[in-house]
Amino acid sequence: MPMILGYWDIRGLAHCVRLLLEYTGSDYEEKKYIYGGGNGTTEEEKMRVDILQNQATDTSNDLARVCYSPDFEKLKPQYLEALPGKMKLYSQFLGKRPWFAGDKITFVDFLAYDALDIHRVFEPKCLDAFPNLKDFMVRVEGLKKISAYMKSSHFLPHPVFGREALWGNN
Repeated sequence: MPMILGYWDIRGLAHCVRLLLEYTGSDYEEKKYIYGGGNGTTEEEKMRVDILQNQATDTSNDLARVCYSPDFEKLKPQYLEALPGKMKLYSQFLGKRPWFAGDKITFVDFLAYDALDIHRVFEPKCLDAFPNLKDFMVRVEGLKKISAYMKSSHFLPHPVFGREALWGNN
């Protein structure tokens, strides 16, 4: 049975995976999703999705840069000091909405969830001052299919990063 590579109908980040699969002669099928699907319906929602997509990616990458740095112990206190400010921006952006784009869940809610979750693993109290973010996390985890997945043997909470990282590698 061939493996399935699911990605947007663009080159994007899956291109290197496609190259590797072809190089190794791996048996695979592609499942292509329409890029931009699930990204809001109104102009405001689309704008919020675009903003959060970039911000969530940057936030996750910022933590990765610290954790993979040979100067991790030196960088960690600075990162932790700035973390409440980052979380405050997420809290303000979410506001009283149930989802980051508005009333309907979009793919960026999953990006934001992951960015917030890895920070919650890094610093368990980082969301304590932001009830709306804690409620958001509970909402995502309470989605029927997500809840079932998190209880399954397929769920992979750890490691967060590869073994080269100085944190999150086990």
